Amino acid sequence: MYSGSGYSDWEIGDVDVIVVDGVYHLFHLIIPNHDYIAHAVSKDGMSWRRIKNALFVGDPGEWDDDMLWTMHTCRDGDRYTMYYGGLQRQDRGVVQRIGQAISTDLINWEKVNRYGLPIGSQGPHYEDTDNNPRNWLSFRDPFRFNHNADTYLLFCGRQSNGPVSRRGCVGLMKLTDGEFKFEKPLFSPMAYDDVECPCLVRMNGYYYLIGSLREDIKVRYWFSPGFDQEYHTFHDNVLLPQGNYAARVVRDGDHVLVYNFYYIGNNVNTLRVLPPPKELDIDKKGRLLLKSFYRWQEKVQKKIGQNKFPRPTLLFSNPTAIITVGNNQWLMECRSGHELFCIQKPSASYIWEGTMRLQGMGKCGLIVDADADGNGYFISLDYVYGLLQIRSWGFNEQDTHHNFIFDTLQTNNFKPPEDRVVRFKLIRYGHYIEMSIDEVVKLTLIDYRYSGPLIGLYSSSSVISLEDSSLYSLSDPESEYGAQQEQALKIQESALQQNIF
Repeated sequence: MYSGSGYSDWEIGDVDVIVVDGVYHLFHLIIPNHDYIAHAVSKDGMSWRRIKNALFVGDPGEWDDDMLWTMHTCRDGDRYTMYYGGLQRQDRGVVQRIGQAISTDLINWEKVNRYGLPIGSQGPHYEDTDNNPRNWLSFRDPFRFNHNADTYLLFCGRQSNGPVSRRGCVGLMKLTDGEFKFEKPLFSPMAYDDVECPCLVRMNGYYYLIGSLREDIKVRYWFSPGFDQEYHTFHDNVLLPQGNYAARVVRDGDHVLVYNFYYIGNNVNTLRVLPPPKELDIDKKGRLLLKSFYRWQEKVQKKIGQNKFPRPTLLFSNPTAIITVGNNQWLMECRSGHELFCIQKPSASYIWEGTMRLQGMGKCGLIVDADADGNGYFISLDYVYGLLQIRSWGFNEQDTHHNFIFDTLQTNNFKPPEDRVVRFKLIRYGHYIEMSIDEVVKLTLIDYRYSGPLIGLYSSSSVISLEDSSLYSLSDPESEYGAQQEQALKIQESALQQNIF
């Protein structure tokens, strides 16, 4: 994991990644100062090493002498262009502008003024200084997209009319006669205050527009058969569940990756960490979905088949619970109450996959990093309504009057199978947790609370079976700037407390 930490453990802001000659280059903001754009490199897309910073705020009087905002880095033949946002001190944060810098090696950058840049928001399509009901103008998060022979810049903007809290749009500029000129918005959902960090990718003949929304702190998407045609939504257009934000796409050979930062609590100004990327894919109906990063296999050190698993322990010794262990199948039942069927995890970081079958009704799910008292993470699978939830659940030693922890960390939906059989894949990598159902990533988060030695399944008035399961020991993550667990946990608990009260 990577947090970009220094004085503060959570300095990483919006991110942008470009892959060149097998090397992943990460550019990101530094929060809260926004005074420079940092640069880190990686060989595997997950473990990062900081190198020379890319850009700093300008000298007094320059257009970006106050803050630098979200960037997008593109290859232009034998050089690279970085489009980025900036603020000027004299504007007191009201006016946002977009400018650019160029480089021949991604290391050394020179600010330039080409194509009419820097430029700020202008009418008639967008709010401007004369039409500014919020007293600050959204014009940031550039993303360059080439369509046919034309070059466009997408940006987070606001249309010039409509209810104040619903003017957020994906704005558009086109490079015409050597200058970027404003066109009507590419997409105006007429629903949100801003559509942050917009990006666009073409897959299977369709255009998929991705944006992050402050209203619910989720990453959503829309689709269109043509670049400048109407964009539509499916009944569920959440790409990344709550806590994941500021997503950007990057092509990595034949793979399309999604990078974003993750936060804990209801405040994007705390606990931001860069999790491993996911891959974009499309289902038979044209809907976007997420797959696990293809490089996970490179982290595997050892594989253990289910027939080599230790015999599970009934952690609570519930008298109505029984387990039958076969060569490649466990059959677990708890008729009344709750029982945890646990084994020792093979390593601190691991992948666990298998087939889980529910018989009858009742509740069931997975247990992650629990201790001997059952304090840990619980991933519940609702086979009837297709609801997937992960909770931190255990004893609260800090408050004996409120002596339990029962925090829902993330939720998502999956299609409930008629035969009540799912194939799951759980990844625990450092403090990162990823859960896939039938090869589609549904949960992706970072949490610092538990690191116990046990994993397993739980049953409550249900009969479940585990079949064809395997465990993979992973090498531990490298993190040049990862926060210490104790300090991270204190910040996390503070953020959760603010969210609760």
